[in-house]
Amino acid sequence: MTKPISLYFHIPYCRKKCAYCDFYSGGVRIADWKALNSSFIRELKLRAVEWRDRVIVSIYFGGGTPSLMPPEYLENLANDIRKVIDEEASLSEDCEFTLEANPEDINDRNINTWKRCGINRISLGIQTFDNAILTRMGRTHTGEEAISAFRSLRNFFDNISTDLIFGLPDQTLEDLRKDLKTMLSLHPNHISIYSLMYEPGTSLTLLRDKGKVKAADEEMTEVMFQDISATLAKAGYIRYETSNYALPGYESRHNSGYWTGRAYIGIGPSAHSYDGELKRKANSADLKGYLLDTYNIIEENLTQQERIEERIMLGLRMKKGIDLVMFQKDFGAAHLRKLLQKAEKGLRLGNLAITDDHLRVSEKGIMISDTLIVELF
Repeated sequence: MTKPISLYFHIPYCRKKCAYCDFYSGGVRIADWKALNSSFIRELKLRAVEWRDRVIVSIYFGGGTPSLMPPEYLENLANDIRKVIDEEASLSEDCEFTLEANPEDINDRNINTWKRCGINRISLGIQTFDNAILTRMGRTHTGEEAISAFRSLRNFFDNISTDLIFGLPDQTLEDLRKDLKTMLSLHPNHISIYSLMYEPGTSLTLLRDKGKVKAADEEMTEVMFQDISATLAKAGYIRYETSNYALPGYESRHNSGYWTGRAYIGIGPSAHSYDGELKRKANSADLKGYLLDTYNIIEENLTQQERIEERIMLGLRMKKGIDLVMFQKDFGAAHLRKLLQKAEKGLRLGNLAITDDHLRVSEKGIMISDTLIVELF
């Protein structure tokens, strides 16, 4: 049976760096789209041995801001990717092809190009509909523009995902509820909900450390998460992963691959790859080097203990949990017994549960899932 694999392309340019973002990107003013696309195809061909004869089940354009790529360059890139794939592998008939987009990039020319390229899923970065908070976070769109962008996309795309952040500075529970109400009025197929993180080196973290921004209270953040879960469940969305909710049948195939250990190839500066077994690779965060083909590739072979810990961490992020049958098959009966022994406390307290041979985090334990995961290592 042909093994599935996913492709990720990192488009490393942004119109403006968001205050909370630590993903690798540079300003769009320095963008050399022709050189970038040539480097993408060069790397894809050089790494064909890693995905040759596999079936590609998802392609993902992430960033950065992929929707900034001029339509003629994006169309050329998509066509060139397909030509290379046709020579070495195959696309699944229902291959999920996602493009991350910002509301300010939604226009008829872009939309028509994306459809023509075969893109069938859009991930729209909304974050919040509150204009004051959007400005403070460094976003360059308004709430009204986000609504208009979504409606324009809906005329062409049946599968749209949206992002929402909670726990923002000065955000109240009422503010969050307004965001959720507006979001649900648009009827997205998929919603990713993230608690704001203060990542090292970001401008938002610097402002917090200087006392110019006050981080949300942890207790309020927990209340917000519970409110989100209840609201989305009532609206028919299933939380299939800690931060991701989908209408039935619209779970992200690409991101689910990360959580379930499927192999993936990351193309571009700072992109990561995994062979689905032991080996990880990471391209250095070096755009200039990438364009000149002088960048570094860091390789790592996972130890058995690292694989076990990763299986636990990723498995418990998923609603269905860790497949205990597969865990024993991959790591042996002794390691399964060790896992279940460590899980006894969580099971006794009701924070963990076993259902259909899967160890999972219960609804009671979801707010302390990070602690539960560490206890199982």
